[in-house]
Amino acid sequence: MLRISQPPATAAVTAEHPVATVGRYLVRYALVVVIAWIGALKYGGYEAAAIHPLIANSPIFSWLDNIFSVRAFAAVLGSLEILAALLIAIRPLAPRLSALGSAAAVLLFVSTLSFLFTTPGVTVASAGGFPVLSVLPGQFLLKDLVLVSASLWTLGDSLGAALPWRSAPGGG
Repeated sequence: MLRISQPPATAAVTAEHPVATVGRYLVRYALVVVIAWIGALKYGGYEAAAIHPLIANSPIFSWLDNIFSVRAFAAVLGSLEILAALLIAIRPLAPRLSALGSAAAVLLFVSTLSFLFTTPGVTVASAGGFPVLSVLPGQFLLKDLVLVSASLWTLGDSLGAALPWRSAPGGG
């Protein structure tokens, strides 16, 4: 079996730039604020009504309309979002639980991104005929591309803290 190892020069860990360190913390806790805020808004009638067309037009989620009222579904979703935010925030204390929160956030935002493909009115024709994203719901949903990416990063960061990679021979 072929074993590939890194020479000592390339295996050395480089120091993180201070700006990157600040950015790392800002990404995590800005994500926490955004997810928690979005979740808290789900308890209001305005936000509940706003997400209803997204759910109703989704072949994956439309069946939920038969089980929950609009307000009840929004409250459940908001509670899950707030829980995910809290779990992401506790990474210094409980990285495994934080990884669970990040994984939930990834699932939430991937689900939301699916609405880009199922919701009528996401794209509109521009003057030149090229389809562009509408402000609502298109551009509103597009922000979740950044949020799912940040959530994926926090997931990897939390997993790295919870399950540190071993450098023992054999990949241990």
